[in-house]
Amino acid sequence: MNSVTSSGIRPESTAAARWGAVVAMMLGVFSLVTAEFLPVSLLTPMARDLAISESLAGQAISTTALFAIASSLLVPSVTRHLDRRHVLLGFTTLLIVANLSVALAPSFEFLLMGRVLLGVALGGFWAMSTAVVMRLVPPEQLARGLSITVSGVAAAMLFAGPIASYLGYLTSWRTVFLAGAVLGILVFIVQYATLPSLPTTGQSSLGTLFRVLGRPRVKSGLLAALLIFGGHLALFAYIRPYLEQVDGVSIGVLSTVLLLFGIANYAGTWIAGALPRPVFDRLMSGAPLLMGLVAISLSVLPVGPALIAALTIVWGLAFGTVPPTWSGWVAETVPDEAESAGGLLVAVINIAIASGAGIGGLILSRGDIHDVFSFGAVALLLATTLVMTVIRRVPRLI
Repeated sequence: MNSVTSSGIRPESTAAARWGAVVAMMLGVFSLVTAEFLPVSLLTPMARDLAISESLAGQAISTTALFAIASSLLVPSVTRHLDRRHVLLGFTTLLIVANLSVALAPSFEFLLMGRVLLGVALGGFWAMSTAVVMRLVPPEQLARGLSITVSGVAAAMLFAGPIASYLGYLTSWRTVFLAGAVLGILVFIVQYATLPSLPTTGQSSLGTLFRVLGRPRVKSGLLAALLIFGGHLALFAYIRPYLEQVDGVSIGVLSTVLLLFGIANYAGTWIAGALPRPVFDRLMSGAPLLMGLVAISLSVLPVGPALIAALTIVWGLAFGTVPPTWSGWVAETVPDEAESAGGLLVAVINIAIASGAGIGGLILSRGDIHDVFSFGAVALLLATTLVMTVIRRVPRLI
C-alpha cells in the first residue's frame, strides 16, 4: 500500500490497532442499518396512524435507499477538506435527528424528510467505513477489523425484524423510532470517546469516481457485487411466499427459519474475520457459489421444513461473509482511493437491493416463486464465474 494516498488516507500500518474505534464504527453501522429497515416490520401501524396506504408508507424505505446512493457517491468529494472524525460524528447526529423526525412526524411528508436525512447519513457513513478502518488497524488485522465493522449489518437485521416488531406491538411504532434516536445518542458518545482525529489532505473530487472505475478489476468487481447482492435480495425478499407454498410450514416454522438465517448470517460475518487470509480471499467466489447452490436446491428439490432450515443456515453463513470480503476487496484493489471506491460499492449495493427485489417481483407476477429462485441462482452463479475467471486472474493493482 502507498504510505500516503492521493485522497489523504494515510494507512497507519505501524500503529497499534484502535479496537475501541473499530467497535464504534460497528455501532454506527448497526444503528444506521437498523433505522433503515425499521419500516419493514412497522409498515402497517405506520400507514394506519398516518392515514396512508401501505404502498405509500413503503416509500420511506425506497427514499432512504435513493439518497444513500447519492450520498455514497458525493460524500468523499464534498467533505474532502474535513477531518473524518468530525464527518462521522456528523452522520451520527443526522441519524439521531432522522429518527426523531420520524417518531414525531405529524404527516407523511414530515416523516419522509427524516428518511431523507437518514439516507444521507447511511450512504456517507458506509462510503467512508472501509477507508477509516484501514487507518485504525494494521494491514495484517484488516480482515478482522472489517468483519467487526460489518457485523453491525447482521446484528441490525436481527434487531430491525423480530425485535422491533415485538417492541412495536408492546408499545407503538413511534416509540421504536424514539428508541432508535436514543441508540444514536449512545453511539455518538462512544464514537466521540474512541474515534481519533483522522485528518485528510482533501484531494478527492467527482472525477476521482471515473478514474477509479477505469482501474483494473474495478468495473468487473462492481458488476460481480451487483449480481451477488441482487441475487441474494431476489431470494430474501420472497422467502416468505416461498415458505408459505411448502406443505407443513407454519407461521412458527417461518419465524424460526428467518431467525436461523439471521443468526447464521451474524456468525458468518465473524467467522470471515477469523479465517486465514488465503481462505478469506477465496470467500469472494465461494460464498456466491454456495448461495447459488442453495437457491437451486430450494427451486428444484422436494424440500420439507428440516431441509429448508439446513439450507437456510448454509445460506446465512455464506452471505454473512459477503460484506467483509467485499470491503476487503475495496481495501486491496483501491487502497489509495478507498473512500471513492467504497462509495461506488455502497451505491451498487443499494441499486442491487432495489433491482433484485424489483426484478424478482416482476418474475413472480409472470411466473411462480420457483422462477424467482432460479433467477437468483443464475445471478449468483454468474457472479461466481466472473470472480473466478476475471477478478481473481487480473494482476493486483498494487
